[in-house]
Amino acid sequence: MKLLLDFLPILLFFACFKGAEANKDWAADFATTHFGFMVSGGKVGPGEAPVLLATVVVILATLAQVAFLKLRGRKVDTMLWVSLVLVVGLGGLTIWFHSETFIKWKPSVLYWTMGTALWLAPLLAGKNLLKVMLGAQLQLPERVWHRLNFAWVAFFAGMGLLNLWVAYSFSTGAWVNFKLFGGLGLMLAFTVAQGLYLSRYIEDTPAADAKPDSKTP
Repeated sequence: MKLLLDFLPILLFFACFKGAEANKDWAADFATTHFGFMVSGGKVGPGEAPVLLATVVVILATLAQVAFLKLRGRKVDTMLWVSLVLVVGLGGLTIWFHSETFIKWKPSVLYWTMGTALWLAPLLAGKNLLKVMLGAQLQLPERVWHRLNFAWVAFFAGMGLLNLWVAYSFSTGAWVNFKLFGGLGLMLAFTVAQGLYLSRYIEDTPAADAKPDSKTP
């Protein structure tokens, strides 16, 4: 359930963009009629309608995600709050200024925020955030926690740069494809590689000794 909630805004962004891109004139009329008050000049053109509608959808989906967790009495992760602020702020600028540039920066800023938090926490607070989150499930040497933390910092830094390279080197449609398939695919591949690396340090928990059968007197 949590996995679905985490990826739902991205999936909805992708689905809305692709649907609107296939019907640009309709999308432009729909966006102008229903969201024209949110746009500078009050009119949305066919070329910009897909990304504007998808941005509206991802803002609403992220707001709904936070509201759902709060109503269920569940904790809203810090990074979800950060994501909400970024998607509302940068998404709002994309809608108002008819510019896809702002929403394209959102993944990079989020990646860099997460990487910066992992990098600064040991320096400023003396805490390895990965160990704080995963220490109860994984027993690893300190040097391995340090390497793991550095690997995630480097990964997030690289993902932020890669997102901008795709955003500025290819079409918006290609960027949307990368955002879903490329971003999630690379995250999965990195996680699997990390698991393979950690496997050498994780010892199997020895099975509990069987209790001897009681002897019949």
